Amino acid sequence: MGRYRVGLETRERILSATRRLLSEVGVDGVTLKAITDQARVGAGSFYNLFDSKEEAVFEVVREAIEAVDPDPDGEGTDTLADLVDAFVTFMTGSSPIARIYLQLAVGRGLTDRAIATRVIRSHRTRVDRFTDAWLREDPTLTPEAAERRAQTMLAALTGLGLSVLLDETFDMRAHALELLPSSAVSSAAS
Repeated sequence: MGRYRVGLETRERILSATRRLLSEVGVDGVTLKAITDQARVGAGSFYNLFDSKEEAVFEVVREAIEAVDPDPDGEGTDTLADLVDAFVTFMTGSSPIARIYLQLAVGRGLTDRAIATRVIRSHRTRVDRFTDAWLREDPTLTPEAAERRAQTMLAALTGLGLSVLLDETFDMRAHALELLPSSAVSSAAS
């Protein structure tokens, strides 16, 4: 039991160090040595818990996304307005982490197959969540039509996310609300 607790504490120290370094120096400045030095752990301890520096970085990103998840238990209770709000909150409230996620997804995902696979899997999960929400919002949609709407909405939200990360005066939330069907806008405003 004590060994398990020590492992959890070590894992949290590594993730805290990774989080701090990402916000201080960005993804390109984060090295395994910097993480292990700041976490006060050896490389062996790091590799007992993570396969690579990128895995630790993605874990920090995953935690930031989970922190804004409107339906963390996956019960299918999230609405389109909830999902759009969570996306906007991640992009605007976690901007260093959101910036890093986009850097990894676009920059490194194009050249590193392992990162591309992870990003595609994450995107697929978001598409499924938005598709389910579209089907709950409009039961007359076919699953295929709902998925096309989900893909289109996510593409638009990602574009808006890029805009707000490049120009912090950009009102992402106002633009994102325009993507919702009129029935969802009234519930998002309440």
